[in-house]
Amino acid sequence: MDVIVGGGVVGLSIAWRLARSGRRVTVVDPAPGTGASYAAAGMLAPVSEVAFTEEPLLRLGVASLARWRAFAAELTADAGLAGGGVAEFAELDLRAEGTLDVAFGADDLAALDELAAFMEKLGLQVERLTGRECRRLEPMLAPSVRGGLLAPHDAWVDPRRVTRALLAALDRLGVPLVRSRVTSLLRDGDRVTGVHLSPAAAEAERLPAERVILAAGAWSRELADVPVRPVKGQIMRLRGPQPLLTRCVRGMVHGTSVYLVPRGDGELVVGATQEELGFDTRVTAGGLYELLRDARELVPGVTELEVGDVVAGLRPGTPDNLPLIGPSGVEGLTLATGHHRGGVLLAPLTAAILQGEEGELAALCSPGRFRDIS
Repeated sequence: MDVIVGGGVVGLSIAWRLARSGRRVTVVDPAPGTGASYAAAGMLAPVSEVAFTEEPLLRLGVASLARWRAFAAELTADAGLAGGGVAEFAELDLRAEGTLDVAFGADDLAALDELAAFMEKLGLQVERLTGRECRRLEPMLAPSVRGGLLAPHDAWVDPRRVTRALLAALDRLGVPLVRSRVTSLLRDGDRVTGVHLSPAAAEAERLPAERVILAAGAWSRELADVPVRPVKGQIMRLRGPQPLLTRCVRGMVHGTSVYLVPRGDGELVVGATQEELGFDTRVTAGGLYELLRDARELVPGVTELEVGDVVAGLRPGTPDNLPLIGPSGVEGLTLATGHHRGGVLLAPLTAAILQGEEGELAALCSPGRFRDIS
C-alpha cells in the first residue's frame, strides 16, 4: 500500500491516478485542500512565466499543460461532476484563452522586450502587441499600458474546485483519507515502513506502508531532510457583478510583477507576493497594498470590486526552483514536493512521473540531483 502524506493538489492527484490504476492508496492530511492549493491562483502558464534561467522548468510546464485537458475530463467524470462535453471544464473553471503579459512603464516595456526575444529564441509561440492592441483584447486595461505579449496557449483553473473534485473522486474510488498529522516516518533500519500519526487515527497510531510518498509541500522538511523552504505568497480575491477581464493578465509595474486571474463567476484573483519569511502566514496590510497598488495601475476598475477573500500560502521552494519527484534515495520513501509556484500546473505530470511515465522529464526533477534524502 502507498501512503501519501499531503492533501494538496499534488498529493491528491497522485492518489487519484494511482488508485485509478489499481494501487491501494491512503492519503494522510489533517485538513486536505487548505494549504498552498487553497491560496493558489491556478495559472497554467508555462510560457508567460518563463524565466531566463529556468528552461528545464519550462519543459516540465509545457509537458504538464498538454496533459491538463484529459486530466480535467477524467477527473470531472470520476468525481461525478459532469457527463462530458464542454460542461465538464466549467466545473473546474478550466479556461484556455491565454495570458496577456503587459508593461506599465518604459523600463517595464524594455524588460518585456528582452523576455520576448528570449521566448522567440526558445521557439515559444508569443505575439508582441502595442498598448492599443492590448486594450483591444482587454478594454479594461489602463491607457498607460505601453505594450504586451500574448501567450495564446496558456490556461488557468480554479484550484479550490480541483481539490474538491479530487476529494470527491477519491471518495468514489474508496480511497481512505486519514485526517491526522504525520509526526515522523516509521523506519526499520534504513528502510521507511510507514508513518506515525498524531493525534492518532481511530484505527491506529502507526500506519504501515510499502511506500510513503511525501507530498507535504513546504512542510516536507519536517519529515525528511529535503532542500525545501517556504516562500510566502499573499493573494486577494475580489468580486464583481461580471468579469473585468477575459484572460489572465500579468504585468510589470515599475519592475514589480502582479497578475490578475478572472473566474467565470466574476471573481478576480490578484497576486501574489513572494516573501522569504519562513512559516509566517500572516496577511499584512503592506502586502495587500502592494498588490492593489500595482493591479490598479494596470486595471483601474479593480478598486470598485468587493474584497471577497485574502489569504497567505506557503509555496515549497527548492534551490533551483525545480520540484523533487521520484525516489528519495531511502528505500520506501518517494518524494513529490518542491513545486514552488507550479504545483497546480505540474500536478498531472507529477502523477505521471510517479507511474513510470515521462522518463526523460523525470530526470530533470530527480531528487538525486541534490543528494540522498535521510
